[in-house]
Formats: sequence, structure tokens, C-alpha cells
Amino acid sequence: MEIQERVKSYEEAMLNDLATLVSYNSVQGEPQPDAPFGEVPAACLDKALEIAEGYGFTVKNVDHYAGYAEIGEGEQVIGVLAHLDVVPAGEGWKTDPFTLTRDGDRVYGRGTSDDKGAVVASMIAMKVLKDMNVPLTKRIRLILGTNEETGSKCLAHYVEKEGHIDMGFTPDGTFPGVHGEKGALGLDFESVRTQIKEIRGGVASNVVCNHCTMIVDSEAVSEEALRLALEKHPVTFEIKPEQGDLIVDVYGTAAHASTPKLGVNAIGELMAALAEAGMQDDFVEFYNRRIGTSCDGAGCDCQVEDEYGPLTFSNGIIKMESGVIRGTIDIRFPVTMNSGQIASRIEAALAGETQGKITVRSRTEPLFFPIDSPLVSRLLQAYQEVTGDLESKPITMGGGTYAKGIHNCIAFGCEFMGEDCHIHDANEFVRIDCLLQQAEIYVHALMKLLEA
Repeated sequence: MEIQERVKSYEEAMLNDLATLVSYNSVQGEPQPDAPFGEVPAACLDKALEIAEGYGFTVKNVDHYAGYAEIGEGEQVIGVLAHLDVVPAGEGWKTDPFTLTRDGDRVYGRGTSDDKGAVVASMIAMKVLKDMNVPLTKRIRLILGTNEETGSKCLAHYVEKEGHIDMGFTPDGTFPGVHGEKGALGLDFESVRTQIKEIRGGVASNVVCNHCTMIVDSEAVSEEALRLALEKHPVTFEIKPEQGDLIVDVYGTAAHASTPKLGVNAIGELMAALAEAGMQDDFVEFYNRRIGTSCDGAGCDCQVEDEYGPLTFSNGIIKMESGVIRGTIDIRFPVTMNSGQIASRIEAALAGETQGKITVRSRTEPLFFPIDSPLVSRLLQAYQEVTGDLESKPITMGGGTYAKGIHNCIAFGCEFMGEDCHIHDANEFVRIDCLLQQAEIYVHALMKLLEA
């Protein structure tokens, strides 16, 4: 109860700090001197370190790629790795995404869950440890990155400058812990021939596209047929005739690319509807045959799974450049497989393809810790002590976190099982009681790791 009461005493401070961090639209921007990922992420890092210094922590800015706040002494470092950058706000918000807005027991804003809420909860956990005069025989270091959503180059730079940690967690997954993270492949696709005049959609490669706009000659597809086709799909849409063209806007539902079935991809639904409306087009045929709406990679012969889950396949961005349609595909593959196996299947499936191209842009291998490993078991014990939940078990997931970029780390929180905080979607939120419980769990977790 002592820890719970101490955390509760910081509720107002936590919400004030979260409001401050949420006010920064810290999407990656153009590199600037002393701001490798843009001015706003760098400014948000400065502010977070200022807040941490105000709590009495030692702070360091690592070239504006990352920074850290630290307490304790000793050779070993317990790391808590969180990030201050966010995905674009996108459309469909009922509140200003960069103004923390309270509605009952929830606070809304971009980053409230992913990952600025976790930053605040972690700071308060460290402050409570200081207040309790817990013997800090190891250094506890809250590492704050600014580029997790777009490549984690921030963490690579941090590791190069400061090294790895001895043990730790990143509050960027789910409770009671993530003992495995799927591998990832980033793919690019492009058209060979198409009648589409213009198309664009998506805000990030790791977000299911929820809005796609297309311009096509009205002779290529019937407005009536397209309207009838789209009405059969789980989207909203608008079609406007204009000077012999059709301007088509399709709206789906955003979701994280690691769980694409939770969303509705506006691009995929539009492409399927175009074919159903009778449009004869090489790119439309290529898209529906190779990418489609199934989210399982069947069109590229990579529909695979293991005991921990299936491969997922998601189109995030589409755009036209100089008459060529280009886009991104995000694949998360099972933890017991490797990127070479998946890439080989895709390359074999695409051999001889003439209506479009798909190439592998990036590869990330899976992460896996046995559930009974010391790190996973200690964090699980902390979760159980606070929640009393002895049934839930650590999971594997498709989302990739900082744990893949640093030694001896797993994702631990911030979401609770069964909670959907609309991460990477409009109206992202965190429940205030969950935010407080996060902090309480992190106090227990850090104490467990101090004892290790």
C-alpha cells in the first residue's frame, strides 16, 4: 500500500508532465543542426530531461538522438527505454491531439499511451524509489529516444555512445510482458502500367492506411459501378465527377501494422472495389493478386505461422510519383523463423511477375526470451504483486520495440491485456488509473531488478 499511496500522491504532477509532453507534435521532421530527427523531437527531449532534472535525477543529452535520466550508483545499469516521438495524428480526432484532454477517467492525446504516458510513469517510479530511500546499488537509467517510430536510429546511436544495459525493459508493449517480438520485413512495391492518374494515402509505413484519395478517368471505371462496389465494403467514401475524371476518397480504420486485422485498409478496399466495378488495369490486378486485403501474405506465398502466431502483412503508404505508383508493405513474421526464409518465399513468388514489382527494403530478426528466464520471471512477479493477476502470461507480439536494439531487454507494459488505447489511431488515450498502476508496477519491477 505504501508504494501505491506514494504513486497516487504524484497523480497531478504526472498529468501535468504528460500534458507538457503531449503538446509537442514530435513526429520526425527534417534534420537540423543539433536535431537529427527534426526540431520538435529534439525540443521534446530537452523538455523531458528538464522535467527529470526537476525530480532530482542526473540527466544527459546524447547528441539529441536520445537522452537519459539516472539515479543510483554502481557498475550495473538497469535500463528503462521509452520514446518521445509519435506517429502522425491523422484524421478523425474528437479533441486536439496535441492538447491533453480529460474526459472522465481518460486523458486523450497523441502519445498518451505510446509512449509519453510511459515516460511519465517511469519517471514517477524512479522518484518513488528515491523518496523511499531504497538502496540503489545499481544505476537506474531512463533512456529516452526520439526516432523509435521511424527506425530507432536514436537507440543505435545511444548504444554506440553509451553501450548496452545489464538488464531492463521498455514500457512500449503490453503487460504482463512480451517475451518474444516477431521479425520484420519492410517491402516496397511499384506499378509497371496503370490508368490511375493520381493516388495517395497513409501516414506511416507501420500504420494501416485509413484514408486514400484517387483520381481516375471516368472512362476507365463507371462511377455507378464503383459506387455500388464500395457500398459492399466496410468503408465510407465519396466520389466526385470533375472534368471527365472521378475523384474518389475512401475512409477505413487505422491500426498498428502488427495487428492489421484490427483496422480496415482504405487502399486495399479501394483496389478490391475497382476490380469488382470492372476496371481493367495492370496495377489494380497486381495489387489485388499480390497484396489484397487478407493481411496474411498469401499473395506473396508467405502465409506462415508458428506456435506463437501468424505472419501479418500490411500496406501502409501509397503515392504516385512521375506516373509510377509506389508504396510500402510492413511484414511481421513468426519468432521462430528468420528474415531469409520469408524473403526467399517472396522472391520466388514474384519471379516472372510483369504487372508490378515488390522488393525487400529492410530486415529485422525476431527477439525471443523463454518465459522462465530470470528477466521475464522477475518482471512477471512485479506485475502479479501489484495486480493480483496470476492467470495472464507473457506474450509474443508483432510490434517491434527498442528491446531488439539493446541487450537484455523486453517490452513490459504500457497497455494492459484487453485494453485498446487506440495506439497509432485517432483518439489515443490512457486511463488515469492505468497510468498510476503502470507507475506502481514499475516501482516493483525496478526493485526486483535491483535484487537480481
